Amino acid sequence: MKPRTTQKHLGTLDHRYLWHPFTQMQEWVEKAPIIIERGEGPYLIDSNGRRYLDGTSSIWVNIHGHRHPKIDKAIRRQLKRVAHSTMLGLSNPPAILLAKKLIDIAPPGLSRVFYSDDGSTAVEVALKMAIQYWAQVKPSQPRKQTFIHLSQAYHGDTVGGMSVSGVELFHKPFHAVLFQSHEIPYPHCYRCPLDLTFPSCHIDCLSPLEEILQQKHEEIAGVVVEPMVQAVAGVIPSPPDYLKKIRDLCTKFQVLLIADEVATGFGRTGKMFACEHEDVMPDLMAVSKGLTGGYMPLAATLTTEKIYDAFLGNYDEWKTFFHGHSYTGNPLGCAAALASIEIFDEEQTLKKLKKKIRLLGELLKPLKQQISIGDIRQCGFMVGIELVKNNTTKTPFPLTDRMGHQVTKECQRRGLLIRPIGNVLVLLPPLSVTIKELKKMVKILGQSIQAVV
Repeated sequence: MKPRTTQKHLGTLDHRYLWHPFTQMQEWVEKAPIIIERGEGPYLIDSNGRRYLDGTSSIWVNIHGHRHPKIDKAIRRQLKRVAHSTMLGLSNPPAILLAKKLIDIAPPGLSRVFYSDDGSTAVEVALKMAIQYWAQVKPSQPRKQTFIHLSQAYHGDTVGGMSVSGVELFHKPFHAVLFQSHEIPYPHCYRCPLDLTFPSCHIDCLSPLEEILQQKHEEIAGVVVEPMVQAVAGVIPSPPDYLKKIRDLCTKFQVLLIADEVATGFGRTGKMFACEHEDVMPDLMAVSKGLTGGYMPLAATLTTEKIYDAFLGNYDEWKTFFHGHSYTGNPLGCAAALASIEIFDEEQTLKKLKKKIRLLGELLKPLKQQISIGDIRQCGFMVGIELVKNNTTKTPFPLTDRMGHQVTKECQRRGLLIRPIGNVLVLLPPLSVTIKELKKMVKILGQSIQAVV
């Protein structure tokens, strides 16, 4: 006899056995979960057959829509060959070809690819590479073992990722196991921590970075940044030249620049990688999320030949990078990623995206008239809408009011799936979304804000 698979039965099993990420489970078991069974283009379809527009690209990973025939075909083709084999002492065609493709599209100067499993591990790899590089480069600088990060930064949930993140709520319980790093203010022009206004501020929020580098550059291994926009902080774009100035300071004080492009990579900001907006070449770059088009877990850390060379030596010199994962360079994931990158060329994704980015900005303008909307932040196809009690005073809603949560529940009722970050509504449509679908997303979002707030 086949087991029952009704939505009610699946919901019961979910409540009984599953533990969901970033979810207060006591609340979770009090409601029937939406159980997604299928995907088509920008739509997710639940076990009752109801269709929802995927307004977060399934947490920022889906690029070309669900069930893209080219990626489906690439995975099926690879399945007929081999699903997985280790990269410890072996290699595989998809991993080799993807590495070349990534270097072809990456900022100039990056020349080596190290695979891992997700965004957190890609950042972790970069941190470990940076420390070991300084210990092995000639002349060695073994004192360089700490990092600088922005407040409210998010670089993942591993111990290393949390150590260079600034979201106190996420890592407070784990302070005892985190390593120390230096924190500088993040550039939030709507709520400037220095109470200044751009451009007359001259980007003074970078002064603390320069001061720390002047005083402690001999012990700083790297500066970790999310290029152009801090995603989990509430989709907060940096002012023009901010990233370039960080690059210049890192070069001046001989510190590595680590670019976390996990959220911003693969077209999210309008270019393939956010670093391209200011012609910045990082020393290390972490990518994941959109790498496989939202199909398979896969990540990569890209770096320069100079860093790679510092790990070369005779066996007994122990210069090897002793790091790896069981599924490193998984052939299925690499095959999906190759297909996804090829779609960018075949469908002219970035070229078509320019018009959609402009349209999205125009569609969002009328929402600013609502008194409960304090700021609408857009960087390419990344949008953050901050809800406030009054947009003149910028008075925030208490987090306990859960206004962002209430609006997303209303969006869900109307057929749009988004997820809030506190009082910030986050909209990140798939890059393949049509004009009609984009208009529908923004319309539902506006109606939902008006209905709730």
